[in-house]
Amino acid sequence: MTAFPISPNTVLANALSHAEDVLSPRIRTADPKHVAFVVGTQINGVPHLGTSLVQSLTFAAAARVRDRFGVPVEVLFGALDNAPHEVVVDEASGHRYQRAYAQALGEEALVGQVDELYRPLFDTLSARLSIPYAIETYSRQQAEQHFRQTWLRVHRRIDAARWWLDPAHGTPHVRVPCPTPGCGWAEKYAERTRILLGDEHAVVHAVCLRHGPYEVVVTPEGGGYLDLATLYRNLVKELAASTDRDRLSVMVKGGDWVFGSTLVDNALTAIGLTAGQLPARLFCPQVVTDTGAKLSKSLIRDGKASLPDGSAPWMLDTRMWPGALSEYADRLLEMAAVLLSDPRHFFRAYSAGELGRLMSESTRSVLSQ
Repeated sequence: MTAFPISPNTVLANALSHAEDVLSPRIRTADPKHVAFVVGTQINGVPHLGTSLVQSLTFAAAARVRDRFGVPVEVLFGALDNAPHEVVVDEASGHRYQRAYAQALGEEALVGQVDELYRPLFDTLSARLSIPYAIETYSRQQAEQHFRQTWLRVHRRIDAARWWLDPAHGTPHVRVPCPTPGCGWAEKYAERTRILLGDEHAVVHAVCLRHGPYEVVVTPEGGGYLDLATLYRNLVKELAASTDRDRLSVMVKGGDWVFGSTLVDNALTAIGLTAGQLPARLFCPQVVTDTGAKLSKSLIRDGKASLPDGSAPWMLDTRMWPGALSEYADRLLEMAAVLLSDPRHFFRAYSAGELGRLMSESTRSVLSQ
């Protein structure tokens, strides 16, 4: 069996000569001075194969764009520390409350976790391809003046976008956790959160699990932790990034984001962006099980799914890779070269077993020929 996958043709693959061609219209139209490949992940556990796959493909795709278009590139890694760390049900109201990693562990511990679990691989990928990178936690991102100004501007037009950001209820969640020191609880679905907009600020009224009603004033300079629901957060992040005329931001995501990004794009259009202003996106192959479902650590951990055939424990915890980190990075980049060698190989999903095969020695030998 060849080390290369056998991939069917698709409408998209048939329109491209190279996988990065999908970015060509935006690069040629924007004519940016540099391109930033933006990739993020929830830091609510150890990295798995899907995380490493998207990260390595981000660096590899950035290198191809740099070499082909002659434009400087960088990788920006967003460490999403607003993932739920604890979720409980309030017996009085019946509402679910959450405490995010940022509030439960604190910034110092989270930065240490990122440095331990993610930075070594990023350092190696960066060195191999000579591409600079930066890491930013969501805690720091939401505290930036430009991000908050963008949110305040967007929230004034939320009625135009709310059914795209929350098709089920029309209420995009805005959580501002209780500011009492050592607390940090917030209603998961923000049922009792009310936002009153001023000229350049917002007054947020909410109810804490432990301390009852509270009020937080959010300004561009500070005031509370601004935790937005996933689609809403992406809209604000991408809109904020689009204001840099010299830099084109390419949003790199796993294939499971294809459907959600359609909602974000429609929301951006609803608040006034034109088609040419929508974010440039690159969707990477998705890791799936034998049933076609996304490989899920949580389902396997909870006993609702089993480790699929052909997979290995290191695919759920990359620290268990049976070798050195440098070898792991090299294998990832070799696999990335295979996937990027043909659009048919890139714009599709892969079983865990097939990716394990592509990480084998046979791939290295084929690439060296």
